[in-house]
Parts: sequence; structure tokens; C-alpha cells
Amino acid sequence: MRLAISALSKPGGREPNEDAFGCWSSDSATFCLLCDGAGGHGGGEVASKLAVRVALARFQSVPVSSGAAIHGALRAAHEAICVAQDGEGHIAQMRSTAVVLAIDTLHGSAMWGHIGDSRLYCFRRGAIIARTIDHSVVQRMVDAGYLAPGDIRDSPERNQLFAALGQEQNFAPAIIDVPLQLENGDAFLLCTDGFWGLVADATMIDALRDAPTTEAWLALMEREVVARGGRDQDNYSALAIWCGQAS
Repeated sequence: MRLAISALSKPGGREPNEDAFGCWSSDSATFCLLCDGAGGHGGGEVASKLAVRVALARFQSVPVSSGAAIHGALRAAHEAICVAQDGEGHIAQMRSTAVVLAIDTLHGSAMWGHIGDSRLYCFRRGAIIARTIDHSVVQRMVDAGYLAPGDIRDSPERNQLFAALGQEQNFAPAIIDVPLQLENGDAFLLCTDGFWGLVADATMIDALRDAPTTEAWLALMEREVVARGGRDQDNYSALAIWCGQAS
């Protein structure tokens, strides 16, 4: 299966850019990873870049699209961040979210996993058919019935996470159990909260319908980020992946 991939990452109104991303492909699989770091004095930038580097290196050594491979890559990134925390006092509290997409390009299937609140969306025939569920306090409030799902984007507690890479007590990535068999035209969006927090689901779908390329899809969605003040707020990043021609 042929893939089209584009990336977008901007500092917004906050320097440095603590988001990081990377992709790597073998003859039989493609791996995409997006991370959003947190931690004072540049620690978030260190954590996210370290997570991407270590996780992709793990995929290069085990180029398999499977839940075990995703867990192993995230575990390696988590452990690398924990080790780095011990070496430098100013990054002792650094953390990072992570969202991973692994596509078996030989057999046309996809697996994914995440930790934190960076999201993966899967689109098919003009609808969102799957989305990761944030490891956040506000998501727990939604699950408990105290908050409506549509209120997550505007909640002041949105950035409070209960799981992240580098948080030793709560390394519990969520990984799907069964691979998704892909169809021509399927599309994926991996994005940090600085992006999805300003782009509604309906806007993502409309932009996908109107975009001729992955790059154009990201550009259309970025217009919404900018229109809602994203250039003056958080870092925002996204990866767009099309399986054949998205529709």
C-alpha cells in the first residue's frame, strides 16, 4: 500500500517548540510518531526529541507493525527519559506524550497506540471511525458523566495528564487490540493538543473532503488554528497520512 505523508509543526506563541515528530519506513512497514513534551527550563523539548529518536530506533531494530512492537518502542522511550531525568537537575520533571501509528504496507493494516493527550484520528468515507482517548483529568470527568465530550477543548483543566512518558508510576500506553484492515482512501491525523484543541472534528472532515493532498489538508486545518489564535498560544503539530487517495 502506498502512503502519502506530510507534517506540520509550529511554535505558536510559546518558545521553544516542545513538539517533535518522526517517520521511518522499511520495505514492509511505516512508523509515524508524534510527541508533545512538558517540563521546565527546556525539559519538554529534550523529552519529546529523545522519545522520537529512541522509539524510531527501536522500530528500526524491530520493523513490525504490532501491538508488542509499539509497546516496546514506547517503553524504550519512557525508560530513556527516566534515565535522562537522573542526569540533569533542570530536566528532572520532564515528560512527553506520544502517539504512534504503525502501518503494515504489505498486508494493508494499521496498529496504533498512545500515552497522554496527543491524538490519532482515523477517517474513512468522510467520517471519523476511530480516535484515541486522552489520558487526562478532563477525559475522566467525561467518562464519569461530569463533563460533556464537547467541552473538553475549552476546559481549563485540559492539560492535566495522569499518564505520560517519563512518569514512572503511570506508564500505561493504550494500544488497540486488533489491527485495522485499511481501505484505499483511509486517512490518519496525528496531532498534539495545541492542534486538536483548536480544530473541531467537523473542520477536520470538511478540510479532508476539500484537500487534494496531505499538505493541503494540513494547511486548511492550520487556517482554523491561526483564526482561533493558535499563533499566540501553544505549540501545535500534526502528521497527515493518506492510504492511497483520501476521500
